[in-house]
Amino acid sequence: MIILASASPRRQELLKLIFDDFTVEPADIDETVRKTIELEQYPEYLALKKSRHVAEKRPVDDVVIGCDTGVFIDDIMLGKPSDKQQAKEMLRLLSGKTHKVITGCSIFYKGQNISFSEVTEVEFYHLTDREIDEYIATGEPMDKAGAYGIQGKGALLVKKINGDYYNVVGLPVGTLKQKLKMFI
Repeated sequence: MIILASASPRRQELLKLIFDDFTVEPADIDETVRKTIELEQYPEYLALKKSRHVAEKRPVDDVVIGCDTGVFIDDIMLGKPSDKQQAKEMLRLLSGKTHKVITGCSIFYKGQNISFSEVTEVEFYHLTDREIDEYIATGEPMDKAGAYGIQGKGALLVKKINGDYYNVVGLPVGTLKQKLKMFI
């Protein structure tokens, strides 16, 4: 059985590109990261924690996939905004700059694990306060790392990307499929 250790509807949709049938079992974990982990390794570390947590409760021949995505700029990791003001601050920070989107993935199968990170660079247009306010008014930024969704109206903020588009959405499906070949 294939298990996705994530409640993200975007990841669920993307995983359908690889598997017709899978089960969703979100990992209920403490997402605190040890201070010894480098900032850009946080997503892979959290993906490993999530997949391990779920794998420990499943039969050993289940394939468990855990993921976590972060947005990184100026040595800061942007998570999901807690409110509209924080979303505005994040979007101002990203305006006119290039940032990294890093998705960590971890796969457990038959007691073995592989984990990896996919990095995509995203450049934003210079955004006016009005453009930021209009985007926030859509409600779209509130449940997304970095306060934007490239697969929605957030695409209007993006000047260009270098790397895997699906990684920015939250699941690097091409790389994940290649890594899964090692197991199944």
